Amino acid sequence: MTTPSAPVHVIGGGLAGSEAAWQIARAGLPVVLHEMRPQRKTPAHATDRLAELVCSNSFRSDDWRSNAVGLLHEEMRRCGSLILACGDRHRVPAGGALAVDRDGFAEAVTAALAAEPLVTIERGEVAGLPPAEWDSVIVATGPLTSPALTEAVLALSGEDQLAFFDAIAPIVHKDSIDFGKAWFQSRYDKGGGTDYVNCPLDKAQYEAFVAALLAGEKTEFHAWEKDTPYFEGCLPIEVMAERGIETLRYGPMKPVGLTDPRTGGQPYAVVQLRQDNALGTLYNLVGFQTKLKYGAQVAAFRTIPGLEQAEFARLGGIHRNTFLNSPKLLDGRLRLKAEPRLRFAGQITGVEGYIESAAIGLLAGRFAAAERRDEVLEPPPATTALGALLGHITGGAAAETFQPMNVNFGLFPPLGRKLRKAERKPAYGERALGDLDVWLGPGKVAAE
Repeated sequence: MTTPSAPVHVIGGGLAGSEAAWQIARAGLPVVLHEMRPQRKTPAHATDRLAELVCSNSFRSDDWRSNAVGLLHEEMRRCGSLILACGDRHRVPAGGALAVDRDGFAEAVTAALAAEPLVTIERGEVAGLPPAEWDSVIVATGPLTSPALTEAVLALSGEDQLAFFDAIAPIVHKDSIDFGKAWFQSRYDKGGGTDYVNCPLDKAQYEAFVAALLAGEKTEFHAWEKDTPYFEGCLPIEVMAERGIETLRYGPMKPVGLTDPRTGGQPYAVVQLRQDNALGTLYNLVGFQTKLKYGAQVAAFRTIPGLEQAEFARLGGIHRNTFLNSPKLLDGRLRLKAEPRLRFAGQITGVEGYIESAAIGLLAGRFAAAERRDEVLEPPPATTALGALLGHITGGAAAETFQPMNVNFGLFPPLGRKLRKAERKPAYGERALGDLDVWLGPGKVAAE
């Protein structure tokens, strides 16, 4: 029988792996966190920090009464989440959303884990399947799983593909934005009302911008990448533009809830930029993931009013993501059915979004800690955001059509009573938090 002192191994130092390691250590058990950076770099990461954010800096809505992701935030706080604690400490203005200074956030997560006596951080790639003597492993390698490990999982699972494409949005320097044309306003004046920069386009400017996107030179894929699909929730902006001239005006460039102070009216279309760091010197283009080549990006984005002289701290990019067909391959406690010593966590399990990835890491860590102590931890109730998300990826979704999913109230069991529309989401939240507190047990809800 395995001794309780044997460490749990967590492969991958992203949000999911960092959260899993933290939860195991908080349970009083040793954990080895393996991160291949900087020895082996990825196409998307820029540093060797744990929990580095490679796309948006937003964790999305923070309101548990009206949004399922906000409810997931609150549940994770009650579970003592490291990711939420560091996110709260490094919050930047973003209306009703929780957005973070990406550098401060990653530094805080890295420092917390480095200071934890039960956590050992080992740098270097775990190539292929983990050694057989590692009897409890959490694979949290995220969307950028190394080729060797991907091939090993494919061989174990019998699958023929574990991949799709994701894209990164550009970041601009605030002092290069022309505020004679752009203005501060949150949609419908939510939050502080000044959390976003807005660049308005009239009809001619909008159509010219779409034309520039369509004409711009795109990144070419390798032959082995050609059949890899995109995830619908993070499409490159030029792919959206290909679907029709009006697509962007009803997507990331929708003008509703905004008033151009120069005209007193709603613009025809708008590009929004969100604060990306605590100093307020960097702003990212919201929803502007792209696979345009760098020169084409600069040319297209500088046609946007207010961004004619934009200086880019980072241009957009595209990378290949990896995820499992979890409803088919994983059990209800995130173990690989073909080899139960392996658990999976984070985006590789088919959840989409930073917080969803961290949430599955939190659960994987708790499941692994309980198993190490010869205890059985029941999954959280399906009425909670944690339980609804877990249930979806481990059996609630159809394996034949499985694609990455954000948390949403459509994953929750019905309330069982008729309520007015405005009452439903708060009712989901109240039910969830009550059931979560019961699941956590007396005295186990983290202090706020």
